[in-house]
Amino acid sequence: MKNTIEKLIFIVMLSFMATSCHDDLNQSPIDPDSFTEENVYATVDEAKSALAKLYAGFALTGQDGPAGNPDLDPDDIDEGFSQYTRTLFYLNELTTDHAVLGWGDAGVPDMHGMYWTPNNDFTNSMYNRLGQEVSFCNSFIENAQVLSSDPEVQHFIAEARFLRAFAYYNLIDLFGNVPIQTTVAITLPSQNSREEVFDFTETELLEIQDLLPESNEYGRVDKVAAWALLSKLYLNAEVWTGTPRYNDCVTYSNNVMNSSYSINTNDGNNSGTAYDELFLADNNSNGAQNEFIFAVNFDGIQSQTYGGTTFLVHASIGGSMDPTVFGVDGGWGGLRTTSVFVEKFEPGDMRGMFYTDGQSLEIESIPPFSQGYAVTKFKNVDVNGNPGSGTGQDNRVDTDLPLIRLAEIYLNYAEATLRGGNGDIGIAVNKINELRTRAFGNTSGNITTADLDLDFVLDERSRELYWECQRRTDLVRYNYFTTSNYLWPFKGNQPGGTSVGDFRNLFPIPSNTLSTNSNLQQNPGY
Repeated sequence: MKNTIEKLIFIVMLSFMATSCHDDLNQSPIDPDSFTEENVYATVDEAKSALAKLYAGFALTGQDGPAGNPDLDPDDIDEGFSQYTRTLFYLNELTTDHAVLGWGDAGVPDMHGMYWTPNNDFTNSMYNRLGQEVSFCNSFIENAQVLSSDPEVQHFIAEARFLRAFAYYNLIDLFGNVPIQTTVAITLPSQNSREEVFDFTETELLEIQDLLPESNEYGRVDKVAAWALLSKLYLNAEVWTGTPRYNDCVTYSNNVMNSSYSINTNDGNNSGTAYDELFLADNNSNGAQNEFIFAVNFDGIQSQTYGGTTFLVHASIGGSMDPTVFGVDGGWGGLRTTSVFVEKFEPGDMRGMFYTDGQSLEIESIPPFSQGYAVTKFKNVDVNGNPGSGTGQDNRVDTDLPLIRLAEIYLNYAEATLRGGNGDIGIAVNKINELRTRAFGNTSGNITTADLDLDFVLDERSRELYWECQRRTDLVRYNYFTTSNYLWPFKGNQPGGTSVGDFRNLFPIPSNTLSTNSNLQQNPGY
């Protein structure tokens, strides 16, 4: 599927051909007849091209790479800013102790200052991007039925349902009460409760787990992906619905842990750890792919964007850093991290990848790149140090970005067990030690049962998964995101950090969405 996705820039017009409206969660192509459904769904191969567009919804931003013919209205937000994983980084990492961004673009300071409004460009972009993905998936699920007698197309439809469920997982997490849409319609949708959206997403995943293939091409999901997303869903159930589901989280985490996926232990560049291979330009083939359950695929030639790992690599480079070490010719001088995060790493833990030359540990003012350590986790080079295919081009990075990988499921299992789930503490310790053995390159960092508690798991999630767009969700689950129980620099727009209103555990429904659909109500506090 990576090869298919690399060709998306040429085939997306065959699937949906035009930019789209994006009111509410009821989006559809402006001109769906530009390329008729009879053409798109005439054969299995054509349907596969349409399916690729659904995967591309999480990677690309329109019909021309890296910009120029966007899916979302360019009057609302710059196309490069609107890419899914870049926007998710803004919402789930930039709002936490993991990252600051020293740019003055409208809406950026709101993120780490935690004072966003219903008119914030990035919260609005995420709502619209996810709504568009739901709409595209609905269209595919409906239209692919003409080929549903083919077993391969049945897999395609199950994959589309997974991608729609993944979009709803994000919507539950970020916005709470949103409309459930399962068909392409022109009527304004009604709002569903967070619990109803949770139930819908759970039901979809339970139904498709046996409809998805046992294994699939790299870049496409299989039945393990459904189990993994259920693990994530159940871990957050108590926060999102008020009902704990930790036994279910343990069950589905176990399913994943007993599957064919495996933790990458291939130290191809002889750095002393196999952790860094997960974030290199050849992570689709260097062994990391065996750990990736669901990843967004990027290619410097065929699928270009100013978001994704292009953003993560370029925005992290500044000061005295040498861009060629990262497989690019220049940096954007923006992203750094906080001292609170840096200090979570023990000596010998090679997951902590920082650039410190000319960088202060503490941040007194966010804009200067020299304040705060730079993060070197993502690179556009392969295990041999060779640059990716897009050297010298700001929009060309080959590194794929995992959205779900096996290491996270290990940590889900441990946390759910500690929260009362029917898991085995011994297994949880062993799984965490598997990660720490990779991190340290030996067993010197291994822990015992006595070391394992909820705060340890949270810190281990931070060390293992930083900048993979998970942190805010974790802090909300621990009641640390808005409260004074845990502070970091510039939380609440204060240098030393302060609490903010708990309504900020959810983002607001966009103002322009509310103005066009009277069926919707704003989240409390906004």
